[in-house]
Amino acid sequence: MTRLSGVTPSGHITLGNYLGAIQRWAAEGTEHDLYFISDLHAMTTSHNPGRLRSLATEGLAVLISSGISPERLFVQSDIARELGALTWILECTCSYGEAARMIQFKEKAKGQAGVRLSLLTYPTLMAADILLQGASEVPVGEDQRQHVELARTLARRFNTTYGEVFTMPSAVLPPAAARVRDLSDPTRKMSKSAQDTAGVVSVLDEPDLIGRKIRRAVTDGGSEVVYSPEDRPGLANLLEILAGCTGGAPDDLAAEHTTYGSLKNATAEAVIETLRPLREATNALLQDPAELDRVRKAGAARASERGDHRLTSALRLVGAG
Repeated sequence: MTRLSGVTPSGHITLGNYLGAIQRWAAEGTEHDLYFISDLHAMTTSHNPGRLRSLATEGLAVLISSGISPERLFVQSDIARELGALTWILECTCSYGEAARMIQFKEKAKGQAGVRLSLLTYPTLMAADILLQGASEVPVGEDQRQHVELARTLARRFNTTYGEVFTMPSAVLPPAAARVRDLSDPTRKMSKSAQDTAGVVSVLDEPDLIGRKIRRAVTDGGSEVVYSPEDRPGLANLLEILAGCTGGAPDDLAAEHTTYGSLKNATAEAVIETLRPLREATNALLQDPAELDRVRKAGAARASERGDHRLTSALRLVGAG
């Protein structure tokens, strides 16, 4: 069983990304799990090429520094030729109606002029990511489940029409993890692509900056420290972050603090100490571009080798090889 998960470098990796997924990947991932930097996915909207390249490199360094084996890692654009060929095959397998029904396309394209075609065809690239590597399980949230179902539909259609090539993937909900919300607006998640970063903690933020952001976090009204996600989302966010860093339970942690100031100080200290080794290791690795380049080339070679027989067979069966 192969599981595939990716991180899109639409911004700096956040505390939410780390506590919600990356930390678990490092601790619980098996030799069959694959992780990749999905930099091609960040091109569906206007972007700065230099920044995208830098964020992809930074993201790879973060994943390595978190403890994920380099043998399980690759960068999406390093196998762009293979993905491009398979994406075209899948676009020739997918109907316009299927692509246009994707909820994310409807939401992101709504009311916008000059929407890039890639926003419509992005799910077929995601399907190519999954099918090329032979992934049988794809841990995703509800917002991406429809895309994995499309990949499953396309795999079944191709296998039925032309011949058995692709593993049938399934979307699986990832294990419950820390829910990290924006410190300035706890009604939304902490996002890499947020325009206002006052409430976003990046894993490479310096300790002083982390402390300032957490101490300025929204805590709702009232004065009692209680864990009530529905009524006190700002306070609950801090307690969940503290729980994610310490392994404690939000209810128990709430009982340990009598003031907001005490809770914020404890949360800031816990976040700083949790991220310190990751930040230091990542910064050291970013100073060694030769090593990162070696990891990328080796990862690309493995990813290409894993998918070569599938792509070759698919091209041959459709009459293109």
